[in-house]
Amino acid sequence: MTKTTASAPVLGTRALNRATLDRQLLLRRTALSAKDAVGHLLGLQAQNVKPPYHALAARLDGFVPEELSALMADREVVRIVTMRSTIHTHTADDCLTLRPFVQPARDRELGNFRTGLQGVDLDRLAALAKELVETEPRTMKQLREALLTEWPDADPQALAIAARCTLPLVQVTPRGLWGRSGQVALTTAEHWLGRPAQEPPTPDAVVLRYLAAFGPASVKDMQTWAGLTRLREAFERLRPRLLTFRDENGVELFDLPDAPRPAEDTPAPPRFLPEFDNLLLSHADRTRVVPPQYWGRSWQGNQAHCTLLVDGFLAGVWRLEPGALVIEVFGRLTKAQRADVVEEGERMLRTLHPGTPYDIRFGTVVGK
Repeated sequence: MTKTTASAPVLGTRALNRATLDRQLLLRRTALSAKDAVGHLLGLQAQNVKPPYHALAARLDGFVPEELSALMADREVVRIVTMRSTIHTHTADDCLTLRPFVQPARDRELGNFRTGLQGVDLDRLAALAKELVETEPRTMKQLREALLTEWPDADPQALAIAARCTLPLVQVTPRGLWGRSGQVALTTAEHWLGRPAQEPPTPDAVVLRYLAAFGPASVKDMQTWAGLTRLREAFERLRPRLLTFRDENGVELFDLPDAPRPAEDTPAPPRFLPEFDNLLLSHADRTRVVPPQYWGRSWQGNQAHCTLLVDGFLAGVWRLEPGALVIEVFGRLTKAQRADVVEEGERMLRTLHPGTPYDIRFGTVVGK
């Protein structure tokens, strides 16, 4: 610990929790539009179709799922692989800038498949894949088969991954629309949005946006969020413009001077979040949201569960099944907390499934 870090004020776990919840629009619902919220949050985890809708239902006042669906249909938001090599829903502007920003991570990912790509000219592959998906959107299976005719000795899966890593491929609608179904079909972001990719933003600019959505945070926190390395230089350039704190372990944290840092006893209502919500994935140290005793409780093998926050922290998981919202809590809730959880569950159901009757019950989710 440096002398400067040692003298910085300490932010305890609850203080970090409340600050992060405020930035994440989870202390109180906001009147932001869906598009503005997606932009502020630097995208929403979208490995599956429903999570972005659940994420906004927990954060926005008056949200209706058709709002996000319409933005997707109008190509104002898109689904694309960005941070941590996972699918995110981004605004069109962020799609065209943040994807180039995280391209070094895609290049690193591509290196994992080099054995299956021996003899493959990656520039030729990118050009051919671009022509294919811009002629008509292609599924990954169609893309693999088409590329395999050019490189029959290559690994088919590696060829498709190479196309996804070298090109900014978006999922075209109806995939992602609320209440609709559709297989994953891909084209380039530039083709889908009708405008060219932009120069990536400076690391400094993205640091400021990250802190606005996830701060206070360490350098490692942001690197975890982005899936990138070597971001310390950007933080050091920004140091004169930022405040510094330290957590209870002495790790240096950076923050925007005018960002909200509510008192640690600020009430935090229950929230029903989707699986893989970025609140739980965007820091190297997740104890600001995930109590150590509950680490690993929200997933089982490759299956992640939707998560429940109580008093701002992970407290359980939930799922919708025909006719019922099932909630599994990890610890004991007070009578008042259980009542608040039920009330929040009812609100979530009215928002996303109006007119559909559901029972709300406490039961078992993990292992089902």
